[in-house]
Amino acid sequence: ALVALAFLYPLAFTVDTSFHDVRIGNVVSGGAPWVGLDNWRETLADTRFQHALMVSAIYSVASIGIAFVIAFALALLLAERFPGSGTMRALLLLGWVLPTVVSANVWRWMLDGEYGVLNFVLEKVGLIDGPTFWLTDPATALIGAILVTVWITVPFDLVLLIAGLQGIPAQLHEAAASDGATAWQRLRHITLPLMRPVSLVVVLLSFIYTFRTFDNVYVLTRGGPGDATSIVPIYAYQESFRFFRFGEGAVATTVLLVISLVLCLGYFGLSRGERTA
Repeated sequence: ALVALAFLYPLAFTVDTSFHDVRIGNVVSGGAPWVGLDNWRETLADTRFQHALMVSAIYSVASIGIAFVIAFALALLLAERFPGSGTMRALLLLGWVLPTVVSANVWRWMLDGEYGVLNFVLEKVGLIDGPTFWLTDPATALIGAILVTVWITVPFDLVLLIAGLQGIPAQLHEAAASDGATAWQRLRHITLPLMRPVSLVVVLLSFIYTFRTFDNVYVLTRGGPGDATSIVPIYAYQESFRFFRFGEGAVATTVLLVISLVLCLGYFGLSRGERTA
C-alpha cells in the first residue's frame, strides 16, 4: 500500500497526464480533455526537446565516464591499507554527503569568472591567460556542469567499487604474483573481469541518477546560457511550471522513465547471460 501510494500512483498519474491537455485553467478544476498521442507527437517533434535529449546524453555519458575512471583509480588505491586511508575515504565522501544544492552553490562560486578560485589557480599555473566565465559562456557551461556532477558522483561510485574490490579473494592475486604476473597483468586478467558485475551496477545507477538530475544543473545555470545546459529534466520543468503545458512536461518525464527502464532491462539481461554462461 505504501509503495502504491508513494510511487505507483504518481507514476500512473504522470503517464496519464501525458495523454491529456492539462493547462493552468484545468489543472485545479480537473476535466482536462483527452488528446491521445498529440502531446507525444508535439513534444518529440519539438527541436527544444530534441536538443535537451542530446545535451542530456552528452552530459550523462561524459559525467559517468569521467567519474567512473576517477573512482576506479581511487578505489584501487584506497582498497589497500596504509596510514591515513580511512581519513582519505571519509574526506572523499564529502561530495556525496553534502546536499546537492550546497555542492552546486559552492561550485558556482568556484567557477565564477571574476572571483572564482578555479580561474585563480589556472592563471597561476599558466593554463589560461584571462578569466574564463565557465557557467555563463555557452562553450564552457556544459563542461562546468559535468565537472560538478563528476565531483558529486565519484564518492558514490567509490563506495561500491571499494566494496567490489574487497570481495575479490586475496589468494588469487597472491597466486598470480607467485607465478610472475605483473601488477598490470593481475589488474587486466583478475581484477577487471571479477569487477564487471559491480561495474555494471555502478554505471547503471550513475546513469539513472545523472540522466534524471535536475537540482545541481538548475542551481548552476538554470539551463542556460541560452539552451547550452538545457537537459531533459529542465525542459520538463520549464514546460510544466514556466509555460504551464503540463501534458508536454509529463511526456518529457515519461521519456526519462522509459529510458531508465530500458537500461534496467538491459542490465538484467546481461546479468542473466553472465550467470548462465
